[in-house]
Amino acid sequence: MRHDCYKERELFSILSRPVPAYNKSFEMLAKDLKKKRRDAFRTVILSPSHTRAKHIADDLTENEVTAFYSEDPERVLQKGEVMTAYGSLGRGFEMPDLSFLVIAETDIFGAGKKKRKRHIRYEGTKIASFTDLVIGDYVVHENFGIGIYRGIEHIEIDGVIRDYVRIEYADNSFVNVIASNLESLQKYASADTDKKVKLHKIGTGEWKKTRQRVKGAVQGVAKKLVELYAERIQEKGYVFSEDTQWQREFEEMFPYEETEDQLRAIEDVKRDMESRRIMDRLICGDVGFGKTEVAIRAAFKAVQEGKQAAFLVPTTILAEQHYNTFIQRMARYPVKVELLCRFRSPARQKKTIQDLKNGTVDIVVGTHRLLSKDVAFKDLGLLVVDEEQRFGVTAKEKIKELRKNVDVLTLTATPIPRTLHMSLVGIRDMSLLEEAPQDRLPIQTFVMEYSDETVREAISREIARNGQVYYVYNRINDIADITARIRELVPGATVEYAHGRMEERRLENIMLDFINGDIDVLVSTTIIETGLDIPNVNTMIIHDSDRMGLAQLYQLRGRVGRSNRTSYAFLMYKRDKLLKETAEKRLAAIREFTDLGSGFRIAMKDLEIRGAGNVLGAEQSGHMEEVGYDLYCRMLDSAIKQEKGEETSPDFSTFLDMDVDAFIPDTYVRNENIKLDLYKRIASIETKEEASDMEDELLDRFGPIPGSAKNLIRIALLRSKAHSLFVENMEVRSDHIRLDIFMNAGIDPTAIAPMLESFEGRMSFKTKGRPYFVYEAKGNEKNLIDTADEVLEKMQVLVS
Repeated sequence: MRHDCYKERELFSILSRPVPAYNKSFEMLAKDLKKKRRDAFRTVILSPSHTRAKHIADDLTENEVTAFYSEDPERVLQKGEVMTAYGSLGRGFEMPDLSFLVIAETDIFGAGKKKRKRHIRYEGTKIASFTDLVIGDYVVHENFGIGIYRGIEHIEIDGVIRDYVRIEYADNSFVNVIASNLESLQKYASADTDKKVKLHKIGTGEWKKTRQRVKGAVQGVAKKLVELYAERIQEKGYVFSEDTQWQREFEEMFPYEETEDQLRAIEDVKRDMESRRIMDRLICGDVGFGKTEVAIRAAFKAVQEGKQAAFLVPTTILAEQHYNTFIQRMARYPVKVELLCRFRSPARQKKTIQDLKNGTVDIVVGTHRLLSKDVAFKDLGLLVVDEEQRFGVTAKEKIKELRKNVDVLTLTATPIPRTLHMSLVGIRDMSLLEEAPQDRLPIQTFVMEYSDETVREAISREIARNGQVYYVYNRINDIADITARIRELVPGATVEYAHGRMEERRLENIMLDFINGDIDVLVSTTIIETGLDIPNVNTMIIHDSDRMGLAQLYQLRGRVGRSNRTSYAFLMYKRDKLLKETAEKRLAAIREFTDLGSGFRIAMKDLEIRGAGNVLGAEQSGHMEEVGYDLYCRMLDSAIKQEKGEETSPDFSTFLDMDVDAFIPDTYVRNENIKLDLYKRIASIETKEEASDMEDELLDRFGPIPGSAKNLIRIALLRSKAHSLFVENMEVRSDHIRLDIFMNAGIDPTAIAPMLESFEGRMSFKTKGRPYFVYEAKGNEKNLIDTADEVLEKMQVLVS
């Protein structure tokens, strides 16, 4: 078979020859096809876009070459026929002896990047904070406040074995929380990882006062958000038409397969643009997850209806990069794109500003220069703002003025975790991009002392595979000396440096040379932190990495690993330097979080509150610090629902204590972090379906489920049922079951007497102090869980 295959290829190469490139000249193509028709050739033209294939057939027919589009793979061509079809081919070919001609679209329009197919796979939860929890981390318990996690303890009391999570509080006091009641415990997230967190005191009203204070602030935020949303939906914006043939063709020519998240975000944006409401949508995704393409498609849609689009970015280098991306994507269409920033000469800027006023510029990409008084638009329809939080206060005010009556799309790489996203649904329009692009590989990250030999080896290895290197050095004063030193280490490499205070033209030339591959190693300050996308750069060396914050390290590292090559990040610190504990933790975290999309995990350590501040306002960061991120989001969610007049559940937790072995044995799950995460997830089970899913997962991951672990799942269902009955505390013993009722319980008082009668004297209701029910058990029940379930089932009449 192999021999036959090679013979077929040889025969094909003898019979065929490549077709000429037509260099975008349809006249040349039409002329050639007319000749082929006279010679009775059968011709197939392939395009990777269904829409463009149809378009080519129509254009050829208009140029006096009758052509048709077909989706039938078995269509037999007659002599002289010209057919266009969907398909991809690097280069066309001609077989003169068979009078057969195949033309690829690249022969007509030039080569483009090959579209890569995505293989969708399950990525798991992006934020799983409890799997990242280690002894010594801060946690928040809704009833006790902020403490320190001290591990899981296996305790036997009166013959009953259970696991407890041990939490340390102020004054060396401790609280043991039953592992089956972890729904009230969250990992504490803070924007300032170096700050020492104040622990709360047990038995004082300190934590209660803190919660009340934050609750008041949250209600104010909710009121403001709901009012802003109400104002926005009142305003009427321009209604864009549905997608045109050009739009479909433009999108099909995107050289990569879109992620599911991208497709959803694009549909969200189009739906906004086609509605009467003025769009104000936040596109949030990790570095390199495709936010720019969403904006490009929105801009193309705006331009088709005679509207202008402005793309506002925080840095000049990023503006240059986005400008080049727009130029490449719009190359085949009559769309004029211009750049407005300090890299442009005053004369060129003046010309661009004039063209914006008279409407001859369709899309402008620029820095804060776009916000200057002399810049005006003929008909602005779309404003895209990239990383709005990086603009100053004055610039933000000007952005507000500019966005009053136009559709606005805001892009951010600051992870917005799902908890905040869910809190703001219906208030702020958001689309999350959580799915990594195809073929993207995790970044190999090394934390080490500085070594000339390691630097030489890392640079030489990258250059040997025709790649390029970032060397991050964040001190301008001696950046030239470091550059000279690297030149000595790697004599054959082209090494240059760049920083924000350089003369504009020189900085532009260096960055363009680096982007074009003329520079092997770029020694740079952190000006490369945001937005730069150079797939050929796949090694980064960070000098004195211990001086940088976790978020900054993560953003910097995101500049490499943007292709399908293995990429490397070397985080270096001075030899023999004793690292501070906080710096050591940061470097350990950045080394640990190498998985794709791990920005969403790093968010739990450093970015959550900062990201929330970007969305809600920086003044809210202080309130989030006081109660922890997750609890703040839950309070916000409740406040927003109340402000909108929606029904909300009473704010209380249900505690269940039962004389039943309920724990995950060490022999079943050995890893304490995984065990803790399972306890947390089991505690949140509310339905039989969720319980069944958990059992399936445990069986699949760890094997047959021990009885004590099954009890845990059943107890979780019991607690959910008790909560629906407004039970705040449920104590289950062999001789009795006590159920303390929440003070503001929404139960039917008239149903209490008939319910008590159904228990035939074994259930009583006590009203002295806090109301509670007591069920007198016989003491010989075979299964306490079954007994408790039967009691709760009979009590359902109180809320039905």
